[in-house]
Amino acid sequence: MKRIRVGAVAAALAATALVPLAPSPALAADGDDWLHTDGNRIVDAAGNEVWLTGANWFGFNTSERVFHGLWAANIEDVTRAMAERGINIVRVPVSTQLLLEWRDGQAAPSGVNEYVNPELTGMSNLEVFDYWLQLCEKYGLKVMLDVHSAEADNSGHVYPVWYKGDITTEDLYVAWEWITERYRNNDTIVAADIKNEPHGKADEDPRAKWDGSTDVDNFKHVCETAGNRILAINPNMLILCEGIEVYPEDGQNWSSTDSRDYHSTWWGGNLRGVADHPVDLGAHQDQLVYSPHDYGPSVFQQEWFEGEWNKQTLTEDVWRPNWLYIHEDDTAPLLIGEWGGFLDGGDNEKWMEALRSLIVEERLHHTFWALNPNSGDTGGLLGYDWVTWDEQKYAFLEPALWQHDNKFVGLDHQVPLGGSGSTTGLSLNQYYGDAPTDPPTDPTDPPTDPTDPPTDPSGELQVQYRNNSLSTDDNQIGPGLRLVNTGGTTVDLADVEIRYYFSNESGGALRYSCDWAQASCSNVSASFGSLSAPGADSYLALTLSGSLAPGASTEVQGRVHTSNWANFDESDDYSRSADTEWTVTGTVTAHIGGTVVWGAPPA
Repeated sequence: MKRIRVGAVAAALAATALVPLAPSPALAADGDDWLHTDGNRIVDAAGNEVWLTGANWFGFNTSERVFHGLWAANIEDVTRAMAERGINIVRVPVSTQLLLEWRDGQAAPSGVNEYVNPELTGMSNLEVFDYWLQLCEKYGLKVMLDVHSAEADNSGHVYPVWYKGDITTEDLYVAWEWITERYRNNDTIVAADIKNEPHGKADEDPRAKWDGSTDVDNFKHVCETAGNRILAINPNMLILCEGIEVYPEDGQNWSSTDSRDYHSTWWGGNLRGVADHPVDLGAHQDQLVYSPHDYGPSVFQQEWFEGEWNKQTLTEDVWRPNWLYIHEDDTAPLLIGEWGGFLDGGDNEKWMEALRSLIVEERLHHTFWALNPNSGDTGGLLGYDWVTWDEQKYAFLEPALWQHDNKFVGLDHQVPLGGSGSTTGLSLNQYYGDAPTDPPTDPTDPPTDPTDPPTDPSGELQVQYRNNSLSTDDNQIGPGLRLVNTGGTTVDLADVEIRYYFSNESGGALRYSCDWAQASCSNVSASFGSLSAPGADSYLALTLSGSLAPGASTEVQGRVHTSNWANFDESDDYSRSADTEWTVTGTVTAHIGGTVVWGAPPA
């Protein structure tokens, strides 16, 4: 559903002569970083839960047959920056055609800018890929391969199925077998996304479908077949199966060409068929991950973006029926392989914030689209110089990256994310040595480690805080707030007011948007008050409906902004901290009947 806008490329990209295939690189020693699944979790060999939080870097799937941007940026600089900024897995689109060319000894000159990338001088595109894998190992990054298209074509991803022209379904299987065999002992590549965005509408031909048949256009069968052929070579590989575009409504079947007989969503985003026709990987079922894609109105104005909509309507009308139910039913993990877009201050940003909130709350795995700035419908994390990062977009993404104690967590057991001596990242061994519990904390769990809380006069309530918007200079404040009943009696939430303190430099009228609440946003009331104190001239006051039993907690995720969307300077806000994990806080207060029962207001 995206247009890839290809920028001007250095003259060297015009080279097309083929060179002999480079010898296969020495295989890495058997690693300990392979992953498998346990219900809706992805875990390591010891059963420790991990969180895959990454990004896409495309180019090998296009006619250039190499990462885009290497005409302007250095490959190691880009790779190191991704790792240091918390991206722990990179989804790399390729084409079936490219893999078959490599298999047949037809690796082409890379065409990269060798002035910017002197270490790549004289390399073929396959040698560049192998060199990059070594960089990933150096910086603790993991890789997911994605067959994005049949042909090496800049618009190849728009073709609805996995076969095209001379490229057959069997070619897809053979290509996956070849690349799996080549790297079968290299645990840098841990996942295989069988085919990007199978799609096709009711009246289109060809059209991807999902059922129990072995028909040529049945993607469920293709994903099973490719997955099992990969796993016969490397039983440790995660197999990602995306969805399709349409699925018959109850009482209808695939013979209809009437769009009214189908549920329709994004390309690759329709996994309704899993309920009746789950992918079967036999003895290796614990390697299966389902991978929907989801986008906002800047890509296409879907019907669910008409009228009034919010995170709750998206969850109920789109996400849950199409794919979230797979996670909620503990069937298999979900990895949202593509999501992203422009921060437009409007509906697209509203959608992005809603999906990010879901990702963080449910610990859904994901790879953001994209690192590349030359994705026409979404833009990227890098600016058009391919060196400068779009700090506003990165600040948006950062809360959805795996973090612990203000460091990013990688998927390599030995190498910290960011490389040896990294000051920004942890290895899995470091994380599980430092983490208070084995798996990443479920944001809905009651607290287990209320270290040194402020004095609690009532002995009944505690407030925890998580920063969902780390930028200190943007137009929204994103506090995640959790209220915990630490006492022995039930609390009537209607009597409780939670206050978050901040400064409103512009003086604009304040607004609050509830993205998600454990007790439903319809049960959350918000108002604002004013005061004069260091780090605060305003406060957000939240009141909830219902009751809170002893030992229970309730959570609210939302955003503060002004009516004119002016920027806030949050650098000295009283209640703000940089914590992205739930943390006991004394700077967000709880009140009962006007009396402070938790925390300390600014004075």
